[in-house]
Amino acid sequence: MNNPSLDGAVVVITGASSGIGRAAAQAFAGRGARVVLAARDAQALEEVAAQCRVAGGEALVVPTDVGVADEVERLASAAAKFGRGHIDVWINNAGIGAVGAFDETPLEAHEQVVQTDLLGYLRGAHAVLPYFKQQSAGVLINTLSVGSWIAQPYAAAYSASKFGLRGLTQALRGELAQWPHIHVCDIYPGVIDTPGFRDGANYTGRQLVPPPPRYDPARVAEAMLRRALRPRDSTAVGASATLLRIAHALLPGFDRFNGLLTGMALRRAEPAASSSGNLFAPPSGERRVDGGWRAGERVDSRLLLAGGLALGVLGALLLRPRR
Repeated sequence: MNNPSLDGAVVVITGASSGIGRAAAQAFAGRGARVVLAARDAQALEEVAAQCRVAGGEALVVPTDVGVADEVERLASAAAKFGRGHIDVWINNAGIGAVGAFDETPLEAHEQVVQTDLLGYLRGAHAVLPYFKQQSAGVLINTLSVGSWIAQPYAAAYSASKFGLRGLTQALRGELAQWPHIHVCDIYPGVIDTPGFRDGANYTGRQLVPPPPRYDPARVAEAMLRRALRPRDSTAVGASATLLRIAHALLPGFDRFNGLLTGMALRRAEPAASSSGNLFAPPSGERRVDGGWRAGERVDSRLLLAGGLALGVLGALLLRPRR
């Protein structure tokens, strides 16, 4: 990025209506950035824009469905016009999810998750890279997930998308090696306390509760700020993201054990009606940064993580493939 600070920098954020994207919009605006806010929910974006202006930044609202290529191209064009031909940072962050047994989840639900979580990022990168090359600088930030290394049972399309994003990000880095001031960064957080678990599609017939430890979305936003100012390939948010990635790499039976634990947790959860959630339209619930899940945590998250990893190691060793 040519601008050594964020004052006046043009920053595009997809998925800005809630969760991590909303936190990022407020954080960048608080540093004087000119934020371009994209999501399907125009009313929620206007609320975020008002918060950004109070924080000290300028804001442009561009309602966008990243599942539609023409809308992503229109977003890039609007951002460039807002920046007088310049875009400094583009954050691919829009995401949805569908939880349920693979064959009991409608095929169109799986396809919609891939449209947003993988192809939406590809469209964003395709739209902004010509601007970066024209100005010989820019920072592309992709929000990945600990799920980019550890497959999530009962969320097959989400896992496929996040694994695919690793490949997309790494391929772009290699392709852009001749452009030393164009950076492709990835952020991979642990479980974040956002409304996503409430708003996402649920085909399990059970209530979904994100497992602890659950981290504040503001921590991800701060990581994005750091990468915009000092680009680096990969940044983990939360100790669980790093520790789980290491455990998965070292323990061959981790996937099976993870599936057994997830299935057990679902069977013990309270019943709930199936829902397509926010797959095909914005959710109707209150749009906010956090999901309110951390309020119920009574136990030190470090102890929970340590105990869970110890159990995971034992289970993975017991279930590792036999030669």
